Amino acid sequence: MRASQGRERARPALEGQKTCYTIHLDSVFGYGVYGLSGGNGMTAILTIGKLARRSGVGVETVRFYERKRLIEKPLKPIGGGYREYSLEDVNRIRFVRQAQDLGFSLREIGELLSLRADPEADCADVRGRAREKLAEVERKIARLNSMRRALRDLVSACPGRGGLLGCSIIDALEKPETEGDGK
Repeated sequence: MRASQGRERARPALEGQKTCYTIHLDSVFGYGVYGLSGGNGMTAILTIGKLARRSGVGVETVRFYERKRLIEKPLKPIGGGYREYSLEDVNRIRFVRQAQDLGFSLREIGELLSLRADPEADCADVRGRAREKLAEVERKIARLNSMRRALRDLVSACPGRGGLLGCSIIDALEKPETEGDGK
């Protein structure tokens, strides 16, 4: 459950008294809110700057993720002040970053987040998407290996001295592609 969905605002007993929040914790460590700030028993409430620092990203990245709907943009407090984020938002941003590091696009990450939130989703759904990403990465590696071989051939054929008129690399790049070559 998203922290913002489980957040309940307690009514202050006296004017000027701080507002408290109850956040329902996820049972899976690392995917939900699991820590408390300070020793006062109150759940951590973060400003955007603190959220960014704890997540290891910049404030603009947090705003970008909000625009892309990868994290929820909290409502502005009625009486003014800062928007409040939770530790669940930290975990969600870390999830996004780790998925990006594995090559998932923002669209694909949004789909993974939807699966993560769907109680009917199955691990096989996530595994299938990861297998598709792995196949894509393997195709890219094959293409990069082909590029490396071609560049090695060009570099080894080049004398590395003399005028550009005799440069074998320039000559090779100027040649028109023959059928079946290139992309």
